[in-house]
Amino acid sequence: MPSAAPRDLDVLEKAKKALEPGYVPGDDEDYMNSRQLDYFRVLLLEWKKSIREAADITLQSLQDGPIREPDLNDRASSETDWGIELRTRDRQRKLISKIDAALRRIDAGEYGYCEVTGEAIGIRRLIARPVATMTVEAQEAHERREKISRDD
Repeated sequence: MPSAAPRDLDVLEKAKKALEPGYVPGDDEDYMNSRQLDYFRVLLLEWKKSIREAADITLQSLQDGPIREPDLNDRASSETDWGIELRTRDRQRKLISKIDAALRRIDAGEYGYCEVTGEAIGIRRLIARPVATMTVEAQEAHERREKISRDD
């Protein structure tokens, strides 16, 4: 069985270590200047690389052979762990498509701006969630609408 799957935040923190030492985008700079865009491009690429490395480890573990636990309880536990691992990898596969979309927005000059309102998303939000596409307010409104439609 593979080691515990790294959480998205842990993988993101690992990616941040590969960035320009000492530089963190701040509110005192022009919003989405070339240095900030480079920062986020490298961050997104490193995040994607870290996710792929973790997926390769999982794939290698799967190829090493089937579960060979003689005890039925141990086998069931191993299969449950594998199920969790595979769901995590699927979630991260979807995250890679969000990372790719964010990289396309950087190239198009749209990164950092809300897809709903067109307002700046904000540096702190982008540092916390580099794939964010909406301001906090727009995201909250979206989630409220989603909840209301689910409740109907």
